[in-house]
Amino acid sequence: MNRIDQLFQRKKERVLSIYFTAGFPNLEDTLPIMEAIEAAGADIIEIGVPYSDPIADGPTIQDSNMIALNNGMSLKKLFEQLQDMRKTVTLPVVLMGYLNPIIQYGMENFCKKCQDLGIDGLILPDLPMQQYLDEYKGIFDKYGLRNTFLISPQTSEKRIREIDEYSNGFIYMVSAHAITGARTGISVEQKSYFQRVQAMGLKNPRLIGFGISDAETFSTASQYSNGAIIGSAFIKKIKESKDLKADIMAYIRSVIA
Repeated sequence: MNRIDQLFQRKKERVLSIYFTAGFPNLEDTLPIMEAIEAAGADIIEIGVPYSDPIADGPTIQDSNMIALNNGMSLKKLFEQLQDMRKTVTLPVVLMGYLNPIIQYGMENFCKKCQDLGIDGLILPDLPMQQYLDEYKGIFDKYGLRNTFLISPQTSEKRIREIDEYSNGFIYMVSAHAITGARTGISVEQKSYFQRVQAMGLKNPRLIGFGISDAETFSTASQYSNGAIIGSAFIKKIKESKDLKADIMAYIRSVIA
């Protein structure tokens, strides 16, 4: 069974997914960061594939993308770094990226490589639902990969139900109609949106992302969903870090305490 499915069968609440950009802050930090995330007690590792135009991301993650690219990170290099990850990492691993580099690599080659490495799912923010259904769903299924779509406060109920029908793994609930890292705290309007989606009785688990940064926002998001995703706040922590493992352990433990 897919590790994402196993996780949500076992754990229904306070699921913590940590996002970081591959090859940041230094080129060879990818696997050590993954190992520290697991040791600290997070539940899912979400690896950002660096791209020159990450449209959904705010300044913090954009900056990490540029640094990683300047460090020499590429999809080929990332796959080399992940070659032996399953010797030390047992958590579900999700790749988040944009279509262009993946299509250049070849979608079927990409998905087969993901399966070979033990990657469990993909988040591709610029992949249209219809293109996924028409061209790629069969390939994803063939290689056992879960596909996650994003919803936001502006997403209609009809669209959310369509996404729920054709998604697997989990649904990524964007907490606000904004780029990542653009806000702090959770507003009354956001809670209303969370409650509205919660009341829909969707079949897929939901994780809330954008604006989750500490124990308070994680706990609040977890009241309305199965858990949350932390990205920009984690990127800031590792950018400033002098001791990656110790700082990652301290930060994640402070969130889930």
